Amino acid sequence: MNYFFLTLIFICIVYFVNKNFSENNALANYTGQIHQKYSGFKKIPLSGGFFFSFFCIIILFKFFPLLSLFIFLIFLSGIISDLNLVKSPKLRFLIQLLFIGAFVLFLDVTVYPTRLILLDQLLSNTYFGFAFSIFCLLILINGSNFIDGLNGLLLGYFISILIIIYFLKSSYFLNVLIDNNQIINLIIILFVLLIFNFKNDLYMGDSGAYSLSFFLGYLLINIYESNLFISPYFIVLLLWYPCFENLFSIIRKFSLRRSPLNPDSNHFHQLLFHFFKRKFSLKKLNTNNLTSISIISYNLLIFSISLIDIRNSQLQILLIFINIVVYLRVYYALFFYKNLNT
Repeated sequence: MNYFFLTLIFICIVYFVNKNFSENNALANYTGQIHQKYSGFKKIPLSGGFFFSFFCIIILFKFFPLLSLFIFLIFLSGIISDLNLVKSPKLRFLIQLLFIGAFVLFLDVTVYPTRLILLDQLLSNTYFGFAFSIFCLLILINGSNFIDGLNGLLLGYFISILIIIYFLKSSYFLNVLIDNNQIINLIIILFVLLIFNFKNDLYMGDSGAYSLSFFLGYLLINIYESNLFISPYFIVLLLWYPCFENLFSIIRKFSLRRSPLNPDSNHFHQLLFHFFKRKFSLKKLNTNNLTSISIISYNLLIFSISLIDIRNSQLQILLIFINIVVYLRVYYALFFYKNLNT
């Protein structure tokens, strides 16, 4: 297959369809929301989720019709939010819970074993295992939505994961749900969307954050289930950033007696954006892209180190611990910098 030709075709499709979205004010972002001021106040189509879900389903439907159906349902749960059709965050969360719960039940998704004796004993209970799998996927998709606050951050992060999967499939002959051609096609799709996203021509939106992270989360769980020689903490490491961002945000908001469902401007990437903006006096879009590239580069470095031995749980746990320490240390430094300079 000529991947260069495929890339050109996909660029043309995204360009003309997205232009139509923009001219007709379709799927437009709600300018002025607190978490959107890092990209600008211009009306931008939230079309990234549409493109990803549409082409992902085309790639997968023949062999994985049920998975394709749930990708579509998760996409719809994001569209409900993007179009502000359901204003209540609690109701939107319940819709997510319903779809994720049905997915875990019908596809028998299990996060097991974890190599932690106590947790594995709990997970041997069907109901606890069911609830734990739902919890993991919910934390991932909502954390991924948090990191979508900057252009390129969400897409760049998950492109990195797909590149790692492609490398491992080729090097370790892993049993992976999708083949190499499908992986490359997904990388091309996300890379084209990344270009348009960096140029501020489209956003992924909730629909894109949900559907992309949902699919990659399931893919990684399936990879572990099919290749138990891999440390489960290697999978955790690949997904640590959006998951920890969500968990830390929940703890932080509860400590301030605020609802974890309401957005704010104190996420890590937002604080780093503020630091770069004041430090280097860059334009908003340039600061946005610099912040995303910095976070993606750090994670790529950590992912590269983890590849030294994907079987070694001690190495993977150490890297996760380093990530958390670095995150918290830098976060509080950036938080105090912001408050001292406003």
